Amino acid sequence: QVQLVESGGGLVQAGGSLRLSCVASGNIHSINFMAWHRQAPGKQRELVAITTSSGSTNYADSVKGRFTLSRDNIKNTVYLQMSSLKPEDTADYYCNADVWSVAPVRRKEYWGQGTQVTVSS
Repeated sequence: QVQLVESGGGLVQAGGSLRLSCVASGNIHSINFMAWHRQAPGKQRELVAITTSSGSTNYADSVKGRFTLSRDNIKNTVYLQMSSLKPEDTADYYCNADVWSVAPVRRKEYWGQGTQVTVSS
């Protein structure tokens, strides 16, 4: 089994910054991708940023230039540095990872419990 634990959410004023962290632990052989998604009240969950094992990173258009995703492969951790935050960034943020495990060998996607980000105007 694999666990994803997020941290770093909170309340911030518009224009401020926050850094989210997600640590993956458990039966991990390798991680294909790690990503952050968000879900605002009354809206569908959307992909915010994703980084793959090859090192490529992609962002939603709405956060390009403001959010930066980084990954520590040794620690199985991904960080989302969020700057110039806007009220519309308010959402629950979820970490997601695609993981290869051993004993048994399998590939599965996992989700964290989420961390709340609130941006006040």
